[in-house]
Amino acid sequence: MKISQLQAFVAVADQGNFSSAALELNLSQSTVSHAIATLETDLGIILFLRGRHGATLTPEGEQMIQEARHILQLIESIHKKASLARGLQSGQVRVASVRSITTHVLPKIIRQFRNKFPTINVVISEFDIYVEVEQAVREGQVDVGFTSLPVTPGFEVWELFQDEFVALLPPGTIHPETTLTWEQLASYPMILNLRSPRHNQSVHDHFSQFGQTLKIDYEVREDSTILGMVQQGLGATVMARLVAEPIPEGVQIKSLPAPLKRTIGVIISSDILLPRTVFAFLDVLKEVWRENTKLA
Repeated sequence: MKISQLQAFVAVADQGNFSSAALELNLSQSTVSHAIATLETDLGIILFLRGRHGATLTPEGEQMIQEARHILQLIESIHKKASLARGLQSGQVRVASVRSITTHVLPKIIRQFRNKFPTINVVISEFDIYVEVEQAVREGQVDVGFTSLPVTPGFEVWELFQDEFVALLPPGTIHPETTLTWEQLASYPMILNLRSPRHNQSVHDHFSQFGQTLKIDYEVREDSTILGMVQQGLGATVMARLVAEPIPEGVQIKSLPAPLKRTIGVIISSDILLPRTVFAFLDVLKEVWRENTKLA
């Protein structure tokens, strides 16, 4: 059985006569007639009833036409994938994110992507704050951005996961099984990261909902500095769990008295024509996340 025979079979079924099918396939009518006759001989059945008003499927032909269509669709899919692969032999994907996402999220995605497309480079740009990631994507400096949601208009957005804000406390200051209260949290000197204005505002607004205020004793510019200070007993902090990883030895982790989470997602510009490599990267990203969801 040849592909050309199946193409003729489907074309005649769709057009209802051999001449129109020949025009659709850009073949002579005799070639189409020969393809159908040969297919009928090979199968040992009659597929069409021929008459002055055209060709109609026999009951046997009706039973087989869907399978023929499906085979041709699969063949078309193979050609499309091959064409896509030919177009993905080189190039790059430019990705922007903040440190916590670069450290804990991107490596697995990039590994899977490079396994599938080893000749495509992934260029990573790290930024201190989310608004810089959005700006880089909007201005076309990068193709894909990993950031905190929601974002301003002008992006296509995919939500990935939620990351809980936790209280990080000095070693041994609270019983491991104790549920943290607002009063207990307020008793610690608080340490703030000046380079995380969005996180700070989220935490401030969350505390305000419950009549709580943060008394800031220290303001620094590095998460690692904050973690070191907490480990040395100088104070406590509220930080997104992913940002805090890896947690220094001895530092106690507690959920807030009322949960607070940030939503992490991926964005691309709605206004910029992006290369195929970007959509291949997004496909791999979605595959990785589906696998993570199944394992969770």
